[in-house]
Amino acid sequence: MATGTVIFLIIGGVGVGVLALALLGAELLHLGHADVDGPVSVEAVAGFVGAFGFGAAIVNELVGGRTPVMVAAAAAGGALAAVPAAWLAARLSRAARNMRTDPTPTRDHLVGAIGLVVTPVPADGYGEVRVRVAGQPVKLNARADHPIPVGAQIFVVQTLSETSVHVETY
Repeated sequence: MATGTVIFLIIGGVGVGVLALALLGAELLHLGHADVDGPVSVEAVAGFVGAFGFGAAIVNELVGGRTPVMVAAAAAGGALAAVPAAWLAARLSRAARNMRTDPTPTRDHLVGAIGLVVTPVPADGYGEVRVRVAGQPVKLNARADHPIPVGAQIFVVQTLSETSVHVETY
């Protein structure tokens, strides 16, 4: 393996390492205010450097880069591969950052939920019910005005706390 290829592989590895850290949320190269991004994102720079290094290493091996002219040609080939890779890394990281998500469910989302009794609910104490909140099953402590047996369908009428509700039969 030519020396130029080894150098290009090291450059590519550094680029991939920085890209991995940037995509995992490591705050690299934030100088000054943390919310200020420069004209080019860290992900785009890291994608460019990684693709440049690996692309140039491939071209260098293909042309048998033993002379400075061949190594320069390999670097040009690496730059040709790096531009679309940087663009793609910038687009994907921007899409991930700006992805819309549902709000976190709160205790107010429990009111109106329909579920099943999993532990009998006595008139003067707590039983357990299973309801679905945002598509996820949630097991809660439950109170009721009258006893409710296991397997009965219930309707949540009030949230008493984050983990307990007042229910009625459905």
